[in-house]
Amino acid sequence: MLAHAGGADESLSIVLIFAAMWVGWIGWSRLRGRGFARLGTAGAAGLLALAGAFAVASATLPHAIFPGPGEGPRPASTATLAFEAPADGVTGSGDRLSVLLDLQGGRVTQTTSTTLDPAVGHLHLSVDGRLVSMTSARSAVVDLGGLAPGAHTLEAEFVAADHGPFAPRVIARVSFTKAGSA
Repeated sequence: MLAHAGGADESLSIVLIFAAMWVGWIGWSRLRGRGFARLGTAGAAGLLALAGAFAVASATLPHAIFPGPGEGPRPASTATLAFEAPADGVTGSGDRLSVLLDLQGGRVTQTTSTTLDPAVGHLHLSVDGRLVSMTSARSAVVDLGGLAPGAHTLEAEFVAADHGPFAPRVIARVSFTKAGSA
């Protein structure tokens, strides 16, 4: 699912959920003898089964029709990304790591969109494979407070405006060591 934005997939899910509720209500009302007298008991049970099918479809069908980020073909970007700071192999003390990125051939936007431009996207920062920041600036401060002392990997990725990766991915990595407590 997209970060910050809904789309046709979300709208279809909502329609299917309301259909499930409406059809289920009719079937349930008939089985409880509170309306829809012309509808037979078998028809009411069939409507309850149909409501269940609509509910399942609301979770599966939109995903199959409208693939999300990382699914299906992804746009390629000619952008390049590198770390200006920290330097690879740096040892730092404290709970903060200042990051400065060099993005060439790409532009960072704060807007999320399903209309993808290979030169426009967002920056994601990860430590040891765990996302720690989505930033719209070339500089950021990463909180290392819960990180154990020792060797770690900092990764920056330029992703498309829908927060999905480009193909191939635009990634920069550096290693750093968090010094132990004195």
